[in-house]
Amino acid sequence: MRTDQPAELEWKEGGTPVSRRFDDPYFSLENGLEETRHVFLAGNDLPARFAPGFHIAELGFGTGLNMLAALIAWRHSGQKGALRFTSFEAFPMRPDDISRALDAFPEAKAVAGPFLAAWAAGQRVIETGDLRAEITIGDARETVPRWGGRADAWFLDGFSPARNPELWDTELMSAVARNTAPGGTLATYTAAGHVRRALSAAGFEVERRSGFGRKRHMTVGRMPA
Repeated sequence: MRTDQPAELEWKEGGTPVSRRFDDPYFSLENGLEETRHVFLAGNDLPARFAPGFHIAELGFGTGLNMLAALIAWRHSGQKGALRFTSFEAFPMRPDDISRALDAFPEAKAVAGPFLAAWAAGQRVIETGDLRAEITIGDARETVPRWGGRADAWFLDGFSPARNPELWDTELMSAVARNTAPGGTLATYTAAGHVRRALSAAGFEVERRSGFGRKRHMTVGRMPA
């Protein structure tokens, strides 16, 4: 799978980008920001678990909406220092496409300026006063196992397992587990049985919870301390 190509998009009415490669939208057609807060923040018990040096890792950077939602929560929690955020993305979106997508979420767009400027300048390590983000471009099946970091929380936000199975395979879920701090957590919108089994086999304590909007279920997990 080539990973040196930008994302190719179609746009739904209302400003929702859809991947042509995977025929899947980048965020909920109902309310992507609230979906992020329900699935990825609440699913990882955030912002309650935030602490100095907290490190989030993510599969599937997309529009950067998850990162911006986490940054908003970080600021509201009153934390000092920078939130650490590492994301793995195979097909990065063009700067103008990200900006267009974020127009649907004024709250996120309002804090996106420094990130958008850095992204447009070609930067993939982005540091602001309270954010240190690194977006690693490439096939996550290769880049995650090579990563030397350990996340306190994972956002597993690839396209649907039925459309993008490479981002949900057993070996990659095992690599996620190896790069999770003791007591670390994960959350994902999918409740697919094979994903939950792969996470459980990798060492996570896995739980199914109520999903967002029309999705009945989602998945959370915790690595024993």
